[in-house]
Amino acid sequence: MGQLYLVRHGQASLGADDYDQLSPLGALQAQRLGEHWRAQGLRFDAVFTGTLKRHAQTLQGIVQGLGETHHETLWPGLNEYDSEAVIRSVHSGPLLKPTTPEGYRNHFRLLRQGLKAWMTGQAQPKGMPCHEAFLQGITSALDHIRQQHEGNVLVISSGGPISMAVGHVLNLEVDSVIELNLRLRNSAVCEFNFNPKRHSLLSFNTIPHLETPSHKDWITYA
Repeated sequence: MGQLYLVRHGQASLGADDYDQLSPLGALQAQRLGEHWRAQGLRFDAVFTGTLKRHAQTLQGIVQGLGETHHETLWPGLNEYDSEAVIRSVHSGPLLKPTTPEGYRNHFRLLRQGLKAWMTGQAQPKGMPCHEAFLQGITSALDHIRQQHEGNVLVISSGGPISMAVGHVLNLEVDSVIELNLRLRNSAVCEFNFNPKRHSLLSFNTIPHLETPSHKDWITYA
């Protein structure tokens, strides 16, 4: 029997030249999560991350907050989909970096549309695997953890893989998975109980480390 802590990375750099970097606030979110777990006496028996920079930087912040080091296993199947490729699969016009509220709304409207087309087989984003293969990268990590580990396991990933993991465990429809994806907060935690046969969802999108008056302004979504 074990418990899986599936963490979305801290705030990245939406609109910047390189999204795949934690913002200064994102680094603080990750460190704060580690500090929260340290206060709870939580320790991890195994750690898995995707191979993106924002995953590694999130782990670095958590480790700093925990006050102890961990050897992580890199798992490429935990990497995020290419949101620009997803949008371009359903939108042929120019893609402007979102800098205004209207720009962000348009970005996420197109992203929702592209995700549904990809996940239902109606579009194939350039340079990306089909949705079935992408999902297999995530479920293979869940299967490996269930079969090879016990105790507390930490996984650091992104909104897409995390929402698909939850959707897989709960057998959700595509529209529901997309909505979960777009509701996930930065550094949020999803908890699963697991045994050799299955995972069971315990909590979704929780941020106990930020739900204090002094940290409420640290809550972000992108």
